[in-house]
Amino acid sequence: MLTSEQIKEGKSTAIVAYLTIIGAVIAIFMNSEPKNKFASFHIRQALGVHVLYFLLVALISGFDSWLISIAFWVFVFTLWIYGFLGALQGRKTIVPLVGEYFQKWFKNLA
Repeated sequence: MLTSEQIKEGKSTAIVAYLTIIGAVIAIFMNSEPKNKFASFHIRQALGVHVLYFLLVALISGFDSWLISIAFWVFVFTLWIYGFLGALQGRKTIVPLVGEYFQKWFKNLA
């Protein structure tokens, strides 16, 4: 369990991770020494959301349908908002559907 001090120390790094893919890379370096568990959790979540965004862009770029595009944007934006609000509120909440995978895939990164 995280203490309120750990959350307070890692909150700014966690928020930076959600800003852009570059923000996630910067947050990895910000969290390099000493490692903060709260920041590491949100870095993995944010990096996963950003990578998922780019993968889905590559996937849906072949479709010429505004319906598919809108569904994609709503899905990714919902995941991003969910994670970002969790970081702002100081909660370790996993983004729906794919958050567990992000924690596994990026466990050695942050």
